[in-house]
Amino acid sequence: MQRIPPLSALRAFEAVARLGSVVKAASELHLTHSAISHQLRALEDMLGLRLFDRQGKRLSVNENGRVYAMQVRHALSDLSRATGTVVAQPRDDELVIGTIPSFGAHWLIPRLPHFTSAHPELKITLRAGLQVADLDAEGIDVAIRMGHGGWDKVQQRELFADRLVAIAAPHFRGGRLPRTPAEVVAAPLLLSIENWRPWQDAAGLPADALQGIHFNDSNLVIEAARRGQGVALSRLSLVHGMLQDGLLVQLTDVSVPYHNPYWLVWPVRSAGRARVDHFSRWLDAEIGAYLANISGTTDGAASDD
Repeated sequence: MQRIPPLSALRAFEAVARLGSVVKAASELHLTHSAISHQLRALEDMLGLRLFDRQGKRLSVNENGRVYAMQVRHALSDLSRATGTVVAQPRDDELVIGTIPSFGAHWLIPRLPHFTSAHPELKITLRAGLQVADLDAEGIDVAIRMGHGGWDKVQQRELFADRLVAIAAPHFRGGRLPRTPAEVVAAPLLLSIENWRPWQDAAGLPADALQGIHFNDSNLVIEAARRGQGVALSRLSLVHGMLQDGLLVQLTDVSVPYHNPYWLVWPVRSAGRARVDHFSRWLDAEIGAYLANISGTTDGAASDD
């Protein structure tokens, strides 16, 4: 095997070739001008060829240097990714949980202390995200995702299906809440990616276009609703805690199934690991308790009292 040049020399060479200046490379790498020049000379001597053309104190990359710089840049990038991957791998006493941001904020985090108190030996890391393909790259042990399932290169099982409900703050419009589905859609609306059409159909309303403020994030919609700024259609899992606490009110008993269920997904390397099994069993128990409880959610709908 041929001798590989020192990493310090390769980094100095790549920086000079990319920046076109020894001074700029020295500043980027936090080295002196003379240290960079020494690394370049040592690299050229080891390779037995010139990588730069020199005119006085000025350097310019020659053809050999240009080709070599591209290859070195790719190699350094590969090393950086490899290092990041191995550093990101969870330790035996660490559980890295991926979660959809909205589900993590409104459903998982309020319940998570139950898990941490049962497993104080584990260091918990939460990572918000939507993608499935990045689990290995981010060192995630197990993740909660939403979709239709059937993802490649991960193991998966369905957790539960959500429902959509119309909600508002109890102080919305001074407490004069919409009483009927028709009044709901006539109120100031907080619109998001959630499709109102199935809810309108279930309520026996025409599928009219709705007007209101548009949001691209479920958390923003819920916060605006909580502040009394309008009526929103939200996944029940995200607002159930606020409904119980009286921070939000379900306006009617009309609810419709959400088209994407929640899933538990994990990379193949996580299969059979005790910490993942602990989390999976705990999650099943929490979901069971939640599903048993939501049957009473419609009791919080607005009434004529």
